[in-house]
Amino acid sequence: MGNVLILAEHQDGKVKKTAFELATEAKSLAEQLGGQAEAVLVGTGDEGLAKQLASYGVKKVYLLENAALEKYNPEGYTKVLSELVKETQPEILLASGTPVGKDCLPRLAGRLETGLVSDCTAMKIEGGKLVATHPIYSGKALVDVTIPNSKPQMALVRPNAFGAGAPQEGATAEVAKQAADAGELKAQLTDLVKGESDKVDLTEAEIIVSGGRAMKNADNFKILDDLAGVMGATVGASRAAVDSGYAPHNMQVGQTGKVVNPKLYMAFGISGAIQHLAGMRTSKIIVAVNKDSEAPIFQKADYGIVGDLFEVVPMLTEELKKVMNE
Repeated sequence: MGNVLILAEHQDGKVKKTAFELATEAKSLAEQLGGQAEAVLVGTGDEGLAKQLASYGVKKVYLLENAALEKYNPEGYTKVLSELVKETQPEILLASGTPVGKDCLPRLAGRLETGLVSDCTAMKIEGGKLVATHPIYSGKALVDVTIPNSKPQMALVRPNAFGAGAPQEGATAEVAKQAADAGELKAQLTDLVKGESDKVDLTEAEIIVSGGRAMKNADNFKILDDLAGVMGATVGASRAAVDSGYAPHNMQVGQTGKVVNPKLYMAFGISGAIQHLAGMRTSKIIVAVNKDSEAPIFQKADYGIVGDLFEVVPMLTEELKKVMNE
């Protein structure tokens, strides 16, 4: 029986949205393997979090309790997760391609001496093995990767690559609580400082509006903030805008910034260099606004407007306000 285990991230007493996406996909994969979807929550013994995961198809939740691991610790996470995996023997282990996932899973793969596929955008089961689709060459090609000779098969999943299914009311999961021995921790995270924005992080956002060098200065990003406020979007920026000092690096989308996969990506004044496309080309719908009709971004866009963003954005904001108020 092949069970699929997910590392479910949580913060401030809530399971992160990416964990629900993983749970939905884990349920589908486990059914094909004749097993069940399972999840692990590190640092907490909150059964309420387990109930949240159960509504997305998880049948068993491991609560690894340790106050020292309430905040992410690479050494501690690697130790307790490796011990759990050796004990439970899942066929597949999944985590989200978040900062925690990207830091933790390579360490865990090394400890378990198994393979890891990163930045997966699709997954399926063939011949009882996981086949994970992974973008290469800055997203210009896709390759299917398998891990045939080691266990568990491990994969980091790009946030928003899979939608979370509809939660099932009344669903339950077996809860297994256990004290987790994190060992001697050489470093400890003492505090998390939130950014000024209360918007969803770019990697998890379903709608993103981004500005390029054509924004001209940092103050002009206010018109994108206004549009984002109406749409419930998160604001991003191209590397050119960041390098020009118009936006901080944590807003950068692209090969050297954040890789995003929203339902809607709107690019304003962004030419569409390959480095930027590498970070957003898998977006479900792409809208581009640029004065240059020959800008490369139009080759990737589903919808394009040749025009001045300083005229288009305010008009778009006002029209959306009217629609939202109807």
